[in-house]
Amino acid sequence: MPKKLLKRISPTKEDLQNHKFLSAFGKLLHNPNLWHFNKHSISGAAALGIFCAFIPVPFQMVIAAAVAIYIHVNMPVAIVMVWISNPVTMAPMFYSCYLVGAWFLNTTTSEFAFELSWQWLATSLAEIWQPFLLGCFIVGAISAILGYISMRGLWRLAMVRKWQKRAKNRIL
Repeated sequence: MPKKLLKRISPTKEDLQNHKFLSAFGKLLHNPNLWHFNKHSISGAAALGIFCAFIPVPFQMVIAAAVAIYIHVNMPVAIVMVWISNPVTMAPMFYSCYLVGAWFLNTTTSEFAFELSWQWLATSLAEIWQPFLLGCFIVGAISAILGYISMRGLWRLAMVRKWQKRAKNRIL
């Protein structure tokens, strides 16, 4: 079940090889390990993608693709998992990261109104960058570990169900 779902929602090999940012990787994209769907590759890719979703930079998908190539995990799944961070979820994700970082640094949280402008970034980010980045790292690492464990558990559950179905069909 997870394998079929992941194959259905993942970008195709050709789409990724022809992508304007990923084409820079050239022949590295021809590694067959990047396209395998097995429990090790999928679990590692899920953890990588979730961790990259918490990196507060643009082009998170390119970072996930580059690391997937380096550590030989399924690149399409890593890229799909980065989509956790999107325009709808980004504000709550990063605000919660800021709160976690402030809690770990034992600093007071300041109320601020987010504005998408260079002036706001220059003034506000100078005050909150340490708790924000620490929180992104902590929440990203914990989420990646939970994603890895969850994906392994889902894979195991799917395999047990498949084995049970085979055993039931053998009896009949």
